[in-house]
Amino acid sequence: MTAAKPTDPADVPDDRRRLKARRTRDALADAARDLILDRGLAATTVEAVAERADVTRRTFSRHFAGKEDAALDFVRRDGDRINALLRRRPAAEPPLPAYRRAVHAWLTDPAEPPLQLRPRMRRLLALVDSEPALFGAYQRIRVDAQEESIRIIAARLGTDAARDVRAAAVVDAAAGVLVAALRVWARTGDRNSSAGDLAALVERAYDALTSEIATATADSITRE
Repeated sequence: MTAAKPTDPADVPDDRRRLKARRTRDALADAARDLILDRGLAATTVEAVAERADVTRRTFSRHFAGKEDAALDFVRRDGDRINALLRRRPAAEPPLPAYRRAVHAWLTDPAEPPLQLRPRMRRLLALVDSEPALFGAYQRIRVDAQEESIRIIAARLGTDAARDVRAAAVVDAAAGVLVAALRVWARTGDRNSSAGDLAALVERAYDALTSEIATATADSITRE
């Protein structure tokens, strides 16, 4: 029987380091969110966030540019998930339905807690509209995700995103519907209200968009 070959430390996968980094990042994001909601944005310092997460200020800076980025890290992660799901949509599916179904899959993914059930998400999203620094960070993170969505849609269409406006038009419209639904969800009701079911609210918002498009198209044909 051949003896097992000793494990070379250099051969150990990076999974353990990545998992540790992910846990640290998540702890910082949770700390930033909770401190901002409990104390207010102005009264929350990066040092306080690092202390709450039990890491150094230097460690914080390795993960985030500021407290706003940390508190809104879920936006980046959710954008990554939507884009991953968008890549998996059938190639023959039109771009707008593909994006819509990717969003629905994200909101109903059993592997991850849906946004509406995560702690304090409604309050944090509501705060985004009243805090310019948070709003700026939110917009920056969201636009980064949308740029990746545009590249994915452009590849599906076989076009150059820099020269063909179709991919950007689809993504801006589809992502705008999602943002509008999230804003309504953050501002109104609770889980027992008609606005509480975020996935259903988003579906109604997309129905409104497609209904408006169909109506505008019919009106245009009638006028001609």
